[in-house]
Amino acid sequence: MKRPRPAAAPASRQSFSDPLADVLRPGQSIELLKELHILTRDGKLNQDSRRKLKQVYHLCNFIEPLLNEVLARQDTLTLADHGAGKSYLGFILYDLFLKERPGSHTFGIETRDDLVEKSRELAVRLGFARMTFLDATVTESIGSDRLPPTVDIVTALHACNTATDDAIRFALAKQARHIVLVPCCQAEVAAVLRRHKNESFGKTPLSEIWRHPIHTREFGSHLTNVLRCLQLESHGYQITVTELVGWEHSLKNELIIATRTDAPRGNARERLQQILQELNLQDLEERFLGPQSF
Repeated sequence: MKRPRPAAAPASRQSFSDPLADVLRPGQSIELLKELHILTRDGKLNQDSRRKLKQVYHLCNFIEPLLNEVLARQDTLTLADHGAGKSYLGFILYDLFLKERPGSHTFGIETRDDLVEKSRELAVRLGFARMTFLDATVTESIGSDRLPPTVDIVTALHACNTATDDAIRFALAKQARHIVLVPCCQAEVAAVLRRHKNESFGKTPLSEIWRHPIHTREFGSHLTNVLRCLQLESHGYQITVTELVGWEHSLKNELIIATRTDAPRGNARERLQQILQELNLQDLEERFLGPQSF
């Protein structure tokens, strides 16, 4: 007589979870993340896109408190992303923090008209009504009637070479409350160091710092940001300089955050001028000293 087979154990219930739920923020636009290639076209998150999203959130962690500080003071907020490119940063900030704030408006300023047109089309497609994109140089944007006379926050992410200085000039003219800079490809100061290298040898022993070409490039890059910080301090900004941890794929990893206090550092302009003279960089006085007020 055959023994009855034991009853099969009931199948365990499988729990299915949305892998995006753990990483996306409530209300975040899936379509935008696809357009920015953070999500794949079928809406999935692979290892590379997960890394990109982590980087986006990390940068936003620095900017979100600035947005909140402005909105705690007033009901409106204007943000200008200078040298916007594809307006990657502007779209992310609008989607995460500003689309539910009716008094907010972001402006993407870019000289390449094809990128400006693509950004306009994407904003319409996503229903991001309070995003404006301008095909303009820094001089044109300062005087443009399409921009308000003052702007609360100015950002410039990886704006190459002197484009970061253009963003600073724009921010000063617009009396920005906060300025967020991730400088990139600083070549101008190094070029001036190189041009005057021979006469600098006879002027100061400090010229040994940039005697070799690789040192000229690296010292010039570092010095550029030192001069920018002094420039901003001379205009009444408090400066924080830190490493943008989380963007390990980029060698340009310095984050400068400036907040206007209307209390200029007393000796900032004098120090800036002394550095330019000591290092034989008088050619750059107009760029970094310029007018004391706008």
